[in-house]
Amino acid sequence: MRLGEDELRAITLYAALCARRVLPIFEAASPDDLRPREAIAEAEAFAAGKRRTRALRATAWAAYAAGREVKAAAAANAAWAASHAAAAAYLHPIVTPHQIKHILGAAVHQALALEIEAGDDADIAGQQLRWAASLAPPSVRDVVARLPAVGQGRSRFTELLRSLDGQLRA
Repeated sequence: MRLGEDELRAITLYAALCARRVLPIFEAASPDDLRPREAIAEAEAFAAGKRRTRALRATAWAAYAAGREVKAAAAANAAWAASHAAAAAYLHPIVTPHQIKHILGAAVHQALALEIEAGDDADIAGQQLRWAASLAPPSVRDVVARLPAVGQGRSRFTELLRSLDGQLRA
């Protein structure tokens, strides 16, 4: 599978838009920690035409670490959404179902963050996934369609990932 630079930029922008939606959840829990904000900013800069740099990859890992360190589950998912946004620029052109996680991880983590924030209201996650599906441009849908569908899993993350994957293929 080949991925063009324009496709990577579209995927990264999509992921950044999803992550930015829940950034306030993380910042409310950890107002002095800028790592998820920086990851989203680097992702947006790449999507706007900036070259991929070590800083982009470093901010992805830093946002992931912020998610591990914060106590609140909703805030952790918000940080992981930011991590996925920055990491989306490094999607591998390998045809495996795992690559879907790299494309849609930010969207799924934003849905999880909002679900948890709403007291584990599954309807909220469903609404957020529908929003994320409506936000996905044709280029993102095209890349998803070129990859194998998400398989069964046991986690809530995988359940939501499967749902969004299916919506984007419909």
